[in-house]
Amino acid sequence: MRKQKGLALFALLVFLFLFFPLLIIVVTSFGENPTIQFPIQGFTLDWYANVFRISGFINSFWLSLRVSLLATILALVIGVPAAYGLSRYNFKGRTVLKGFFLSPTIIPGVVVGFSLFQFIVIKLQLPIFQGLLLGHFLISLPYIIRVVGSSLEQLDFSIEEAAWTLGSTRLTAFFKVVLPNISSGIFASFMLAFINSFNNIPVSQFLSGPGITALPTNLMSYIEYNYDPTVSALSVLLMLGTILMMFLIEKTLGLASIS
Repeated sequence: MRKQKGLALFALLVFLFLFFPLLIIVVTSFGENPTIQFPIQGFTLDWYANVFRISGFINSFWLSLRVSLLATILALVIGVPAAYGLSRYNFKGRTVLKGFFLSPTIIPGVVVGFSLFQFIVIKLQLPIFQGLLLGHFLISLPYIIRVVGSSLEQLDFSIEEAAWTLGSTRLTAFFKVVLPNISSGIFASFMLAFINSFNNIPVSQFLSGPGITALPTNLMSYIEYNYDPTVSALSVLLMLGTILMMFLIEKTLGLASIS
């Protein structure tokens, strides 16, 4: 009993340690002072209105949303079959290939961003938007393969083989048997990859260009010259958007009942 109480207290302290910075951001977004201060003086919503008055934030938000959504969808199209092949079949070099796909999650983000800059911008000389999209696709793919692969490793492939014996083709069995049984992993990987892509700074920083700047990069540039609570207000709006998206996906797709 004493060990359980100690574990519960430790978990509570960890939760407070993680939650307190978010609470500070929320509180400072309502302060009247032109600089971020905690505790705040006064109460105002002007900083939230200021977010929508800055055209750079609006334009970069839609750009980040478009890039992250497209990159995550492309990562799903490539990553789900790749995860299936790595989990379903045992072939020579499988471990090496799996490690290669997961390597972007191990290498520091600055190194990944600079490497992609050298390859996409310097070597391939792709347009800025296409290069940014390719970079975000490459950093989203490992999350798809990792999460979907974990779901596939827990799947009993005998049900797929049973579908084959009942006359289904391999492709039909994959779409009607395998995918419904790993749908929770697919949705979870989509959310993880999308949020990671949307919030990514190193890759966006290296691959952005004139007129095409992702929201995290724009936010960092704004903080460099301005330290007002507009940054806190924008952060709160992004947190609320993430919570709302998670809630809607759970309700519409029924993730809570999928396991």
